[in-house]
Amino acid sequence: MNTSWMRPNVTIADVRVLKCPKPNCPGGLIFAGTLGSPIDDRGDRPLVWGTLECQECKHVWRVHLGCPDFVESGSVTGSDWLLRPIYDFIAPVHDIGVDCVLPLLQYPDPTGSRDRYVEEMKLEDLKPEAGPIRILEVGIGAGANLPLLQRHLPLDVDVEFWGIDLSLGMLLQCAWRTEWWYSVPRVRLLLGDAHSLPFQDHQFDRVFHVGGINGYRDPKTALSEMARVAKQRTPIVVVDEELDPNRPHDLRHKLAFHSLTWFDPNPRAPRDLVPPGSVDVKVTPVSRFYYCLSFHGRARQ
Repeated sequence: MNTSWMRPNVTIADVRVLKCPKPNCPGGLIFAGTLGSPIDDRGDRPLVWGTLECQECKHVWRVHLGCPDFVESGSVTGSDWLLRPIYDFIAPVHDIGVDCVLPLLQYPDPTGSRDRYVEEMKLEDLKPEAGPIRILEVGIGAGANLPLLQRHLPLDVDVEFWGIDLSLGMLLQCAWRTEWWYSVPRVRLLLGDAHSLPFQDHQFDRVFHVGGINGYRDPKTALSEMARVAKQRTPIVVVDEELDPNRPHDLRHKLAFHSLTWFDPNPRAPRDLVPPGSVDVKVTPVSRFYYCLSFHGRARQ
């Protein structure tokens, strides 16, 4: 893959957060390859080129200019296989459409804003800890949510942003924007599949996803994976398309909505697919076309 726009941001210390994403494989990973110059005051060095080898199944995952690639050839199937190249193609203009065209299609929609779903993440409840707070966005896309998170976070919290996406095109946009546009801390970016996240259990203080799960080949598995990598009582927030059932919609709204969700015969909040034992399950409309599903995973015994 061509990752020439990316600056290496995943470091040798970050490898302890990772695990092999092979199904049912619990193996941790060992890096072999080239490290860059230290990028923080702790002397932590980024992965540049090389491999991450699983200590259990011995599968080898490549690292290209700091971006671990956890997608196997032929493993992307179903609707993901269809949508992945579409997102690669529209990546340069995706956020322009979301920010400019989508509000026009939903008009009038005075309550619609990104802030409404960020409120469900309870960022204000985060407290300084011995180690950094980790926030994971599954399907980070071009990174449009990063400045919003930065505005809502307490000033005294040390935060690590992590992002994973199946689309290399979207990751490249995110890398470019965090380099030149966004005043946010460095973001660890990984190429991977939401159905098999390459992270150890219970690593993240907040986990969220915006705008793609209705098109996933298996939303239930993706929700289970988000819950697995979240710490105990961590809010998990998922946002995607559903016509707000609490308001009327004219023909223009219905046609626009169905044109956006052509790949999904029944776009809705997957409340019935959250992992067994989840608590505080709630669905809230955040705009005319979008829901916010929030829940906490089952407490560990």
